[in-house]
Amino acid sequence: MEPVLPADLGLDLVRATEAAAIIAGRWMGLGQPEQANEAAAQAMAETLNALPIDGRIVIGEEGKLGQHSALDSGVQVGNGNGPALDIVLDPVDGSRLLAMGHSDAISVIGAAPRGAMRSLFPAIYMEKIIVDRQTAASLVPECLDAPAAWTLGMVARVKGKTVRDLIVFMLDRPRHAHLIEEIRTAGARVALRQEGDIAGALAAAAHGEVDLLMGIGGAAEGVIAACGVKSLGGGMLARLAPQSESERQAILAAGIDPLQVYSCDDLVQGEAIFFAATGITSGSLLVGVRYKGGEAETESLVLRRETGTRRVIRAYHSIRTEDRGPK
Repeated sequence: MEPVLPADLGLDLVRATEAAAIIAGRWMGLGQPEQANEAAAQAMAETLNALPIDGRIVIGEEGKLGQHSALDSGVQVGNGNGPALDIVLDPVDGSRLLAMGHSDAISVIGAAPRGAMRSLFPAIYMEKIIVDRQTAASLVPECLDAPAAWTLGMVARVKGKTVRDLIVFMLDRPRHAHLIEEIRTAGARVALRQEGDIAGALAAAAHGEVDLLMGIGGAAEGVIAACGVKSLGGGMLARLAPQSESERQAILAAGIDPLQVYSCDDLVQGEAIFFAATGITSGSLLVGVRYKGGEAETESLVLRRETGTRRVIRAYHSIRTEDRGPK
């Protein structure tokens, strides 16, 4: 029997993304992504450790930062007086977007009962296709190997659109040059972003302007995104996509099949899933942090898979002197 989690757990988790976003937002446009991420990670860790949970971080910050932090994989978070949880998080999804003052930087966290989440360490890269709830049932594993035009045609038919109406979110990387050409030749439009893999996944799953996400992004971000996509009722296909021989050998040494196709259910099991995201810079999904003297205004999305509840929360926070930005 699946463990029962407190119905208000999402409202606790969003406190951690709000804390990270408020700190990170002060670094917008300063050209210092590492410092922004470090400060946000510390704020998120402090908030998590005050929560009534017994959490274990499944995917931490060390792979992204290249150094250890308070949010490393395997670290215990919470005060220990609460449900045993798997935690995945990213204090700043889109740290370079934040550093350049661009849109769609967000802070995210997902939680599920202990043992529900799959860790794909040491994998770094993952190929993904993500769609909304309207298209989820039509997404089949063959889509990962089919020509882009075939998948785009299927999505268009399900949505009652023409292919030229579709918008595909994709990271702007040289490895995607051929796929971008395929999509454009098919007639669909491409929304290229320098970063923001998780934000893109949420946009594709949220039944908004973006119709689907395609391409290769982070493996860790894929597991985090699966919590949000599943909570939104969207569909996801994923497969590891090692970008070097050393990464491929590390995956094989860990006993992971690099050819296995994963769905949301494979990456995070069960229905007791919570996900929270807070905007850092304003974008298509959330409004960014707004500062007004000693106060900060945030907008957050809180999802609960079990009930299908989706809350958008606007909150106002008093800012302590030590939280008011870079020194």
